[in-house]
Amino acid sequence: MLFMMNRTATPAAIDIRREYEELQRAHEELKCRHALEIAELEEQVRLLRSILYGKSSEKKSFDGPTAEQPFLPFDEVEASAGALPQTTEEANAPDDRPRKKPGRRPLSAHLERVDKKYDLPDDQKFAPCGCPLICIGTEVTERLNIIPAKIQVVRETRYKYAPGCDCEIPENAPGEVRIAPLPPQIIPQGIVTPGLLAHVVTAKYVDAIPLYRQEQQFMRLGLDITRGTLASWVRQTAQACVPIFDLISREVRAGPVIHMDETPVQVLREPGRANTTKSYMWVCRGGQPGRPAVIFRYYPTRSGRVADEMLADYRGYLHTDGYIGYETVGLRDGIRHLGCWAHVRRKFVEVEKGTKGSLKAGVAKEVLDLIGKLYLIEDQARDNGLSPDEVVALREKESRPKLEEIKRILDRYAGMTPPKSLLGKAITYALNLWPRLTIFPENANLRLDNNPAENAIRPFAVGRKNWLFSGSPRGADASATLYSIIETAKANNIEPYTYLRLLFMEVPKAKSEAELHALLPQYLDRARLEIA
Repeated sequence: MLFMMNRTATPAAIDIRREYEELQRAHEELKCRHALEIAELEEQVRLLRSILYGKSSEKKSFDGPTAEQPFLPFDEVEASAGALPQTTEEANAPDDRPRKKPGRRPLSAHLERVDKKYDLPDDQKFAPCGCPLICIGTEVTERLNIIPAKIQVVRETRYKYAPGCDCEIPENAPGEVRIAPLPPQIIPQGIVTPGLLAHVVTAKYVDAIPLYRQEQQFMRLGLDITRGTLASWVRQTAQACVPIFDLISREVRAGPVIHMDETPVQVLREPGRANTTKSYMWVCRGGQPGRPAVIFRYYPTRSGRVADEMLADYRGYLHTDGYIGYETVGLRDGIRHLGCWAHVRRKFVEVEKGTKGSLKAGVAKEVLDLIGKLYLIEDQARDNGLSPDEVVALREKESRPKLEEIKRILDRYAGMTPPKSLLGKAITYALNLWPRLTIFPENANLRLDNNPAENAIRPFAVGRKNWLFSGSPRGADASATLYSIIETAKANNIEPYTYLRLLFMEVPKAKSEAELHALLPQYLDRARLEIA
């Protein structure tokens, strides 16, 4: 009887057993999933703590002082007198290092010198014996001085002429009264000179001083200029410089490589959009080798069609980060799309910070060391002044093996690393971009990273922290035009204020594209800057 009951209960028992096993498996899977989620969250916490409280630099840490990175003393006396030797051997050891002579560095020779002379009173120019002293030389001391900004009113007097006789004037002759013409002005009928315009534009777009702060500065100098007037001047100036902007745009696309990036900007009063909507400032840096050019363009969107429009008929190398908006233009015929090793490195630096002391951190360090060697090879090529062919040969010999080694590491750990972990994300990012990351060895004009574009856009990002937003699309377009001109001047090692003052004087006089072209920073005769 019991035997029959057990046989009857067996199917139910089997079902219960199966259900139990399924629940146990689900429980184990849930435990594993929770363990992974906890590990990922712990990585994120460590990374965030590192961002908040750790060093922001991505440079590798060091174990001890070197010639390039000594330990920095906390004691100012120690800093000025030099660190004391730590041991008797160090104290007795001969020091063959060349010693710098004490004293401050000489002041720059290009600064204006104002002479002040000091002499002894006449009654002290006699020796104790009564004989007159003889001057045996001088001792010169140089100190720095500064003269605060000074407002001037430039009075332009034009002489009028009229006939002084009673002769009959021919019918088609010019009028009787003649007056000397004024030079063409960048803002016709305005009261502002090219020098003041250059000062306002440089303060806003180079030194990141918003117009309302400039208004306050002018008030302290006794000049009442409202920010509305300043904004009007900036817009009119930018409009007058549009032909220069167009030529710079053409120069960017004429080179073999373009670096491209974008950054958010808030623009008010955009048609059909809320003031809180995010817009974008795009930047391209290109131009012929040795003649860099930079353009900024404001767009309400981050769509990939913007990149397509800015590049227009461009054919050559395009260097960007991993943003998906560049995918379409990167597939266009005639364009070779490069990836950025700086962004790859940043991902693995985050792994190292977020997984300190773990196996993942060891993998990240291995990759970072190899990326560091790629940069050392680039430094070697630059420091030795290698020709383009020699640079390509060096990269093929030294960089290619490093790339293959990095790829082996990525492939080895890709299948065994949780995809949502910091290491998994870094590996996936690098592998997705891998075809673009291996192009740079083929051409000496190419770089490892997209830093030229990021460096060009950084002044805009710094200024944005101060002025916060653009008041209108017109203002954003004006800013893009002036940033383009200023960053192109800086890229060609021209001081912005001096260049802008010359440009604002000469643009109204230019009557042909050739004359405008001669004003571009890449082709400017530097002697004109000294005359302006």
